[in-house]
Amino acid sequence: MAIYQGKSVNLNKPSRISKGEAGYGRKKFKVYVQDGDKVKKVMFGDAKMKIQRFSDERRRAFRSRHGCDSRKPTDKTKARYWSCKMWQSRKSVSDMLK
Repeated sequence: MAIYQGKSVNLNKPSRISKGEAGYGRKKFKVYVQDGDKVKKVMFGDAKMKIQRFSDERRRAFRSRHGCDSRKPTDKTKARYWSCKMWQSRKSVSDMLK
């Protein structure tokens, strides 16, 4: 647990952006990460698109387009890291958000 803008948050645990929250309608997910001594909120994912990872062709295309395998993302403070993480396994999105 960490403190972000006066409230207690879980680190490195993606969650959906809920209605009424900053970023709703623009991005689909958020995650709080530690960046040095600060806590940073990273928002990622297109709010208007579905994540269709169960299609091998679509998953391969997304991971290729974002360089998930060739230039492996390592910086947790970047949206690309979390997007690639969401598209890596065959677990459902709901399981990844638990």
